[in-house]
Amino acid sequence: MILTVTLNTALDITYRIRSLRPHTSHRVTEVTERPGGKGLNVARVLAALGHEVTVTGFTGGATGRAVQEQLMCTPGVVDALVPVTGSTRRTIAVVDTTTGDTTQLNEPGPEIVPAEWAAFQEAYEVLLRSASAVALCGSLPPGVPVGAYAGLVRTARAAAVPVLLDTSGEPLRRGVAARPDIVKPNADELAELTGSHDPLQATRDARRRGAHTVVASLGPEGLLAANADGRWRATPPRRVHGNPTGAGDSAVAGLLSGLVEHLPWPDRLTRAVALSAATVLTPTAGEFDHAAYETLLDQIAVTGDATAA
Repeated sequence: MILTVTLNTALDITYRIRSLRPHTSHRVTEVTERPGGKGLNVARVLAALGHEVTVTGFTGGATGRAVQEQLMCTPGVVDALVPVTGSTRRTIAVVDTTTGDTTQLNEPGPEIVPAEWAAFQEAYEVLLRSASAVALCGSLPPGVPVGAYAGLVRTARAAAVPVLLDTSGEPLRRGVAARPDIVKPNADELAELTGSHDPLQATRDARRRGAHTVVASLGPEGLLAANADGRWRATPPRRVHGNPTGAGDSAVAGLLSGLVEHLPWPDRLTRAVALSAATVLTPTAGEFDHAAYETLLDQIAVTGDATAA
């Protein structure tokens, strides 16, 4: 079982309109709702790939109940979310169907009290006993300590469970110092962490800070990975136009599935980039175009070597 942690779960609401213009009213042509937050998106992609996945994090209020009701209808995903008194947040994605651009509005999430945080940590330790890997994903809701991910990384390492960290800002900086097996920042997050805007230099700096493997997302230009065994660059054959929301989460799913399947790094990156690009072609996060994914697997270019990075 793969475990994904989404401390700041959400109900993702996507509005599609013909053209987004400030200071005007808009007629929405299509509305979709999905369980959201980075780890839940990762879980749905993993389940679609045939993996057993358990999701945990916090859930509360009417929005939280809506999230859990939809999770019940998601084959391969087990709900182990921890209840809280506050209400799960909503995220709004407005997709301009003329340009393909997406505008994202993210609520902050519920206030987590110390007793709720303690209950989650106990549940997390139990879930790790049957996990083959764990992903720690997304932002922290109010009330959760800024060093939360660092503690969860150390708990996973103590349980001998490989851990991937996908967050940003101070939670990323502290989490990297706890020595996760993989971190997956995007280019901006990596630059903020290291102070370097050169991706190659920044991945080396992030490894010196504690990460065993750094996989940097370069948007439409693919992924760059570095660890003690080498460094690799995986690039899609062309720029894919569509809704990029959730593309990074699909890349995480590709990396995690490759990890538990013991694939070599070039194959993990190929899968991650193909899934990411195939997700851009779908209207909502946590889904991917299966036909495009299969086609892209044979078109991803991977360069690099197996020397020390």
